[in-house]
Amino acid sequence: MQLTEHVSLLSLNTFGIEAKARYFAEFASVAELLPLLAIKKERQLQLLVVGGGSNLLLTKDFDGLVLRNKIRGIDILKADDEFVYVRVGAGEVWHDFVRWCIDENLAGLENMSLIPGSVGAAPMQNIGAYGVELKEVFDALEAIHIESGEMHRFNKEECKFGYRESIFKTSHKNQYVITAVHFKVRKQAALNTSYGAIEEELRRMQISNAGIKEVSDAVCNIRRSKLPDPLVTGNAGSFFKNPEVLKSFHDELKLRYPELVAYPLANGNMKLAAGWLIEHCGWKGKALGRAGVHSKQALVLVNLGGANGNEVLQLSLQVKASVREKFGVELETEVNII
Repeated sequence: MQLTEHVSLLSLNTFGIEAKARYFAEFASVAELLPLLAIKKERQLQLLVVGGGSNLLLTKDFDGLVLRNKIRGIDILKADDEFVYVRVGAGEVWHDFVRWCIDENLAGLENMSLIPGSVGAAPMQNIGAYGVELKEVFDALEAIHIESGEMHRFNKEECKFGYRESIFKTSHKNQYVITAVHFKVRKQAALNTSYGAIEEELRRMQISNAGIKEVSDAVCNIRRSKLPDPLVTGNAGSFFKNPEVLKSFHDELKLRYPELVAYPLANGNMKLAAGWLIEHCGWKGKALGRAGVHSKQALVLVNLGGANGNEVLQLSLQVKASVREKFGVELETEVNII
């Protein structure tokens, strides 16, 4: 554990934004984390915990303490006839864990392949892709209360998962550091290939009897074809959530825009495709200075080279205003803006 000052965060956010942290340290265990939280408390510093930095937009230097979670480890805790229970360090790379499950022939995460970020960040926003959400394979998590330093365990119900949502983004925001996540994965696969273009990609791959590895490969192919590589073009994946609207409102929009893309929800509401809304406001492939909207997926904002966080933020505000004016829909940001 080493506390350093005036550290560049350029390599710690996938947007490739240059910003500096007043103080910075990494921790690889709870024992290393606790004294850092004591320093934060003693000096009354703001705290920002980062993993892969894949859901983060920095609009300014951070005048506080930035901690990078590097707690590793994947351990099987127990198994029954149907499930295997796995404990994973919050600093593990998410896709590395997905690949570990596939190598162990454990099912449930294959649709969430290649999502950038760390395991600890996954439950914070209940990550999901291609019809599967984290909550479906989640069992519990361990987290340190920042103020008291006490360890707490949260089960699925206590996390109050919603669409890209949990209590760690609402009532418990900035109150805990997640140190480990427990998963409940299946011994036998229950494949979900109906969402998006998975079945089409499997056909293109000439696979007729897919398993979890083939589904994972198909998802990776789709994501690579649609989404920019952060190592080449700075981005944070989906910048906006897909908005949920009343079915009556959706039906009115559908009359005006018959090609509107939407999905029914269990509560009777409809989820609109934010990318479709943005594209039909004319933003796809457009730039505003050094920030732009990705040419293949309008849901993704990109750093075209040398952009600062405020340029990306201003672009996002203009995109939101366009969608509000044209469709009467308020887009909600998925990315954490600092």
